[in-house]
Amino acid sequence: MKSKSIISKVLIVAFIVAFGVLCALTGSITDPAGTLWSLFPPVIAIGLALITKEVYSSLFVGIVVGGFLASGFKPLDAVDNVVNEGLIASVSGTAGIFVFLVVLGIIVALLNNAGGSQAFGNWASKHVKTKVGASLATFVFGVLIFIDDYFNCLTVGAVMRPVTDKAKISRAKLSYLIDATAAPVCMIAPISSWAAAVSEYVPEGQDGLSLFISAIPYNFYSLLTFIFIIVLTLMKFDYGPMRLHEENALKGDLFTFGGEVKNEDEVEYDEEEVLDKSRARVFDLVFPIITLIAICVYALYRVGQTGGLNFSEAFGNTDATVALPWGGSIALLIIMVYFIARRLVTFKQAMQCIPKGFNAMVPAILILTMATSLKNMTGILDSDGFVSGALANAGALSNFLPAIIFLAACGISFATGTSWGTFGILIPIVLAIFPVGSELGVIGMSACLAGSVCGDHCSPISDTTIMSSAGAQCNHINHVSTQLPYSLTVAAISFVAYIVAGFVSNWVIVLPLFSAVLIAVLFTIKFINAKKA
Repeated sequence: MKSKSIISKVLIVAFIVAFGVLCALTGSITDPAGTLWSLFPPVIAIGLALITKEVYSSLFVGIVVGGFLASGFKPLDAVDNVVNEGLIASVSGTAGIFVFLVVLGIIVALLNNAGGSQAFGNWASKHVKTKVGASLATFVFGVLIFIDDYFNCLTVGAVMRPVTDKAKISRAKLSYLIDATAAPVCMIAPISSWAAAVSEYVPEGQDGLSLFISAIPYNFYSLLTFIFIIVLTLMKFDYGPMRLHEENALKGDLFTFGGEVKNEDEVEYDEEEVLDKSRARVFDLVFPIITLIAICVYALYRVGQTGGLNFSEAFGNTDATVALPWGGSIALLIIMVYFIARRLVTFKQAMQCIPKGFNAMVPAILILTMATSLKNMTGILDSDGFVSGALANAGALSNFLPAIIFLAACGISFATGTSWGTFGILIPIVLAIFPVGSELGVIGMSACLAGSVCGDHCSPISDTTIMSSAGAQCNHINHVSTQLPYSLTVAAISFVAYIVAGFVSNWVIVLPLFSAVLIAVLFTIKFINAKKA
């Protein structure tokens, strides 16, 4: 399989190079800006990603193709475009987000090694007695950790494993609950690394954070996933492969066809420096999280509060790339001092969490850099102008575009295993399709984000899928196979919802309608399963 992937990539790259040389020699591409050729870089990136299922090199090839097109196939000018206009510009423009991601990684490491997560798990195991209560507690805790999906996966699993084990919930079900409240909740949380990243992909002249917030009510996949979890838990049934896992868990087998995956993600310290983590309390988890959220909210307000703007206007005027690292850095300092003062970590242990936090966020930083660079290339080539002009007279077809965008984003995200890489490619194109400020444009943007999350949620090579398995200490294949029927159920209903939303353009009507449809579907599945039993 790997050799076929390499051969496919080599063939496509060879084709691109040969095609580019041919075009340069014949002079068939004189000014690609604002023409069909402006879409060539993202198309190449998407095609490679679908074939190779590898996002980094696929995005980089798209960047290189964009550099050559923008330079008229002049090698030195192409290198200048790739390095200066692409990579360097993307790093300088997103440096604040890089800082915020690293800060989040450090805070996660501090929380896990100070014992706050373990203390909360011990407390919850004493107060949560039923299977329904344990599932809902896991769901609520996952929703509350909305700052970052990595933060979510690394924290929820460690905290809730003792609770769900005691309630005889399978590790596959725990993995699903973690995964379903990781990326989906981050994609509807304005104060998160995801909101900041989405804001970065929005072209200049548009308020990325305001657009993200306006798209939340139309993010049907994320919102319906939450309803799905609550209703399924209260109805006390499961279907598909998950049903067998839950039946075996009641008999004492939490793993079903797969052994426990050991978590080796702990920082190693000198024995003489290990402090007594039994001193940790629930407050040692609650205080850092509240501190981080509160300071980040204030930072967003303070950065945007100029000229006497009120609270909501300040959030619309803020710059998340400045506010989030500003607030995160202050929160990190407070949390670190707090843990050291509480003697839950030593100063040396706290410092060891810094490189650990950075290493945990390297994949996200790489994806953000590459996707932003590709966005810069399409900006140079004026792909926005071409797409908006080509679809200006699309007529009734435009009403179906949100559903089409949702499917496209699902496919790309599933194949590449990354939400960020997917909406990094699609957002500039999506925003160019619809008139600025239109309700249909908001729906299209939300369909892009929802599809990216859906594909990422289903993908076996997704980082959040892998981390959810690790967080629950569950066999990865078990997690993927049991989660897929649940995710596809919500995805199918979301797809139909986007078709209706393309014509109705009112979430107040569409969201309640398809929430009811989802509940009806679950009752139907339960009835069919009961007849088969």
